[in-house]
Amino acid sequence: MIRMQIISDRSNAIPIIQNAIEAKMKRTEIGFRKTEQEIRRFEKKYNMLSDKFLNSCTADDLTGGDEDYISWIGELKLREALLEELKTLHEIEYIPQRLSY
Repeated sequence: MIRMQIISDRSNAIPIIQNAIEAKMKRTEIGFRKTEQEIRRFEKKYNMLSDKFLNSCTADDLTGGDEDYISWIGELKLREALLEELKTLHEIEYIPQRLSY
């Protein structure tokens, strides 16, 4: 779990920060969905699950050659990075605290 303590003497700071993180989460989710679509496109094109592709294919095995191989690998790596980012964003717990003078 990630705990984020927000300390501010401005009442609008906490919702602004929360909204920014939520917006980042939404953009990341959109990117994840697009990446999933690209991966499914490759799986359909080559009638092969990505796991099999990773374990047994080279660029020479694909009709699209190096371009498809690099793109498919890239999409798989991007998906993993986006999943990790989403996991991190979802784990954030806000601990708001107002400064008092």
